[in-house]
Amino acid sequence: MGIAIEEIENEIINLPQDQLRKFRAWYEVFDSNAWDEQIEQDVVTGKLDGLASAAIADHKAGKSTKL
Repeated sequence: MGIAIEEIENEIINLPQDQLRKFRAWYEVFDSNAWDEQIEQDVVTGKLDGLASAAIADHKAGKSTKL
């Protein structure tokens, strides 16, 4: 079945500081890539269409500000 989450948590808790820094750096990239893939899937499947339409409508109604 694999490794239990509790085992992974315990291993992370017990990492030396240098290894914890490496893990954090790796996980940041891993999580960012996973997030990017999810956004891409949401775009392709149209899940963001409603949000985009609402944002465009708000902009056309003068409800946005320039950055």
